[in-house]
Order: sequence, then C-alpha cells, then structure tokens
Amino acid sequence: MFVTGASGFIGSAVVRELLEGGHEVAGLVRSKEAAQRLEASGTRAVRGSVENTDLLRREAAEADAVIHTAFYHKFSHASLKMKLKIMLGGSPARTPARFMEAAVETELRAIEAFGASLSGRSGGLVIAMPTMTLTPGRLAAEDDRGDASSIGGGRLASENALLALAGSGVRASLVRLPPIVYGTGDRGGLLPSLIRSARSKGAAAYIGQGANRWPAVHRLDAARLFKLAAEQAPAGTRFHAAGEEGVPFRQIAEAIAQQVNLPAKRIEAAEASSFYGWLGPFVSADNPVSSALTRERFGWNPQERGLLAEIAQGDYFAGNQLR
Repeated sequence: MFVTGASGFIGSAVVRELLEGGHEVAGLVRSKEAAQRLEASGTRAVRGSVENTDLLRREAAEADAVIHTAFYHKFSHASLKMKLKIMLGGSPARTPARFMEAAVETELRAIEAFGASLSGRSGGLVIAMPTMTLTPGRLAAEDDRGDASSIGGGRLASENALLALAGSGVRASLVRLPPIVYGTGDRGGLLPSLIRSARSKGAAAYIGQGANRWPAVHRLDAARLFKLAAEQAPAGTRFHAAGEEGVPFRQIAEAIAQQVNLPAKRIEAAEASSFYGWLGPFVSADNPVSSALTRERFGWNPQERGLLAEIAQGDYFAGNQLR
C-alpha cells in the first residue's frame, strides 16, 4: 500500500497499523529524517511532494491501495514555487484564501493522479476529509454529502472529485476525520492549539453556553478505520471516524482549564476571533457526527479512551508534548 503524509500524526499511525496487518507499505515523506524513520520501521520511504503528480502516479500504479492523508494544513508544507505563487498572487489580505485554494488545488491534482493509475483495477483509494465539511448544527450521517456553506466547504471539491472516481471504476472511499484527532505525539492538532491559547490568554474560553459539539477520535482508532477502508470499502463509501459523536465545547474548555490551573470562561460569538484568532470560526462550530453506519456496516469499534479522559490523563500538559 502507498500512504501519503506517512510521517504525520495520523499517517504514521496508519503506516504502523498496515505493517502490523501484514501489508507491505511505501510512504511519501518530504525530509531525509522522516525517510530514515520510515525505513527503520520496515516501510519503503518515497521522498517527494504531493505536488509531484508523476511520482504519485508511479507509486499508485505499483500499490494495491492508496491512503491519502497528506494536506497542506500549514504554509510551510508547500513547495517554494507554491509559496511564491501564494504570496505574490494578489492582495496580501487574500493570502490565507489563496493558500487554501492552492492546498485544495494540490489535493485535486493528487486525486486525479491516483485515479488515473487505479482506474479499472481492484485497488482502493482512501482519502481523509474533515467532518467540518458537513452541514453544521445537526447530527450528520455517513451518507450525507458535504455542504459548501460549512466551515470546511472549501474541501468539497476534493470530495466530489473522489466520488466521481467511484463512478468510473476506482474503488474510492473517504474517511471523515473529526476536528480533534488526539493521542501521543500530537503537536500540531487543534487540541494543542486550544491548550496554547488557554495558556497565552490566561483562560480557556467557550462561546455562549458552550453547547456546540465537537466529535473526536483517538489516532489509533482512526488508523484502524483507514486500514479497514483500504481493505474492504466498496466504491463510494463514506466512513465517519467519530469515536465520540459530539463533546460539548464547554466540557473541552473546562477540562483544559483544570489541567492548566486556569479559569474556563464564557465569551460571546463576536469575541471568538479576537480571543482565538484563526481558531475562532472552528471554536464556534457545532459539528455533531454519527458513526453508527460505519460501526454497523464494517464492524469498526473504537477501543481507545475518550477525549475528556485523554485530557485528564495529562500527557498533553507534561514534558515535550507541546514543544
């Protein structure tokens, strides 16, 4: 199997799960150091970028299945050429928007490259998608289409491209991931960002009553689902990697506050952006997600501890976890 983002927080867990399941794995990584770590684990390291579609086609052509977890969540992930395109492409005020457009464009080209190599074969293509592409404010099911007006609506083009492949001979499926994927080694996810924000602002804040819900999943449970999808998913399947359907955000804030010995406080929606910065729109989102069909149809049963228990355990607040 070929895994992109193989050295990342989620991708590395997927690689380990595949290896333990007896699969031969090739993993795409950017750096020499990441390649060395992969090779030490028994994985064939492929150095390169998801911008290199020729490389993606070649690797997909040699693989039984492709699991695509890579996405440009940070500006530093992009190539120099793409960084210059983003920075010099127009008004500085639109730089964040241009970055997201470039990230989605890169993802679309990767999906097309994989589709070209896998078309007409029995191999699977599994893509990671955020649950925040779904309609907010109601419990979302697996068969629901993404919502262009959602906070993650910019990724909908990728979801549509993947599902189009499912209708043209590719065993394509997607795994929707909650905003919080947690576990040991998490430094760049939303939970560490919330913890850093609380420490910097002197409080862990929630919006209004804090009743908006966030689903969550442990990275190891998510990895098991990616493996299951690559091995078994019929074309067009949408999986929900929600270990918990929706934890009220106030409970998340209060759990963080207790660990950092700071207050949890209510703020109004109008204050979210000034308090949380880029996190503001996410913190305000109500994103409950059901995984009932995923569990029923495919026997996926999360085994790791829940989000609040993970926060209470304390690893996120000790040692080098957030450094």
